[in-house]
Amino acid sequence: MRIETIAVHAGTDVDPGTGAVTPAIHPSTTFERDPDGSYPRGHLYARNSNPNRNALEECLAALEGGEAAAAFASGSAATSAIFQSLAPGDHVVAPADAYHGTSRLLRETFSRWGLETTFVDMTDVAAVRAAIRASTKLVWVETPSNPLWKVTDIAGIGELARAAGARYVCDNTTATPVLQSPFRLGADVIVHATTKYLGGHSDVMGGAVVTKTRDRFFDRIRAIQASGGAVPSPFDCWLVLRGIRTLPYRMRAHSANALAVATFLARHPRVEAVHYPGLPTHRGHDVAARQMRAFGGMVSVQVKGDRARAMEVTARVSVFTRATSFGGTESLIEHRASIEGAGTRTPENLLRLSIGLENADDLIEDLDQGLA
Repeated sequence: MRIETIAVHAGTDVDPGTGAVTPAIHPSTTFERDPDGSYPRGHLYARNSNPNRNALEECLAALEGGEAAAAFASGSAATSAIFQSLAPGDHVVAPADAYHGTSRLLRETFSRWGLETTFVDMTDVAAVRAAIRASTKLVWVETPSNPLWKVTDIAGIGELARAAGARYVCDNTTATPVLQSPFRLGADVIVHATTKYLGGHSDVMGGAVVTKTRDRFFDRIRAIQASGGAVPSPFDCWLVLRGIRTLPYRMRAHSANALAVATFLARHPRVEAVHYPGLPTHRGHDVAARQMRAFGGMVSVQVKGDRARAMEVTARVSVFTRATSFGGTESLIEHRASIEGAGTRTPENLLRLSIGLENADDLIEDLDQGLA
């Protein structure tokens, strides 16, 4: 079954009692037991399971081609659950340019109870090989990476992870299952911030862990989900599932618009550099072309000048909205270094663009007058 059909139908059935085509929202926190103490309808308490969450998890597993999925209240909660499944003393190899929230969790939270992390350039296979130890239990990749959109060879790094006996995790948030299939390239686990493209409308927060197999590792993730309680509400699950229905078509439009914008910016005299894997000049273009079906909706641009000049550009645009996050229908622009704060590795003249579904010519004209 093709992904467009999966996106529309996975996790959604016609209600047998009412004939409703759109799924109902089930806000109940508790569920009735039978006289013998059993729960024949499958639900006990909302922290453990909920009909809307089950439907979303079924859809997420189907989209990625995995066997199981667990939905969380945010992408950071999903990421934390994966790290919580490890033990003190275990070693993680992670990208030096990972999403800053992931890096902060490893540096500031999980290091305090003994999780060890080596941050490396995931585009350098030799560096990854050198970072792996006997205690390495997890290799984490994020591709394209945020905010420089570096491209990791998923299959290539996967060979190193398998040789080390380490679990291999891919953050597939920016590419989505529409553009990239990490399980087919050797990943064991996929993580998503469903807040972004899967929800797609900037109106819901969530995260998910999807596993290739329903194994003991997934059982640990499920246990952490239930005991930790960082679960999405029924309405949040309903919103993400609704967003997924249009995901394949939105991702194609985001990608087409982003390529047009990146091509324009690459030729602009007031631009120092453009980071977009769809450009032939991008260092990771060949790898991206091999493992992605299109190049996504995220573009970063370094303007000629300093932080003040970058901020000036954000003040001059009118179609783009100055806001954090990405993946919605509207185009966003932000000065990333000031968002990440102290310790940021992001250049001070860099602006991150989430390219929305507006007309590409309008976005280009807006950036042109912003750069003037």
